[in-house]
Amino acid sequence: MKDKFIENLYEYTKKPYQKYLKKNAPWEIEKIALLDYPENSLGFGLGNFLYKNHLDIQPKLEDHDIIHVLTNTGISVEEEIGMQYYLLGNGKLSLYLFLVITSGTVFYPNKIGYFLQQFKKGKSAYSFYYLDFSNLLFMPIDVIQKTFKI
Repeated sequence: MKDKFIENLYEYTKKPYQKYLKKNAPWEIEKIALLDYPENSLGFGLGNFLYKNHLDIQPKLEDHDIIHVLTNTGISVEEEIGMQYYLLGNGKLSLYLFLVITSGTVFYPNKIGYFLQQFKKGKSAYSFYYLDFSNLLFMPIDVIQKTFKI
């Protein structure tokens, strides 16, 4: 039940966040075109992630799904919260991140060990959350992961 509440909260806040807080331009790419990238590339990995999870490209939020691909993070509510802990450890600071971490910690106090583990993983990686991933779509995923110790 709380998973559904958190999912609905995310859906409710996503549109205003995209419209008013995200200043980057949406990527000009179709989901199907991502599968034309080389098999080990970030673009192909993103396409696979989207198709495997029955997701569409969210304008201005493409980087979020790229982080899923690079960190091998799933899309369950707990994994989404864990990914925000990872990003906090990696140095990212944003209102949205703090809202997710705060609500996630309140609703899932029994997962604090997992969340702290994700934070430590993010802390041990070189800072990468700010990269312009749209320019890295042809780059092999493993090269990015090794370069940034993801």
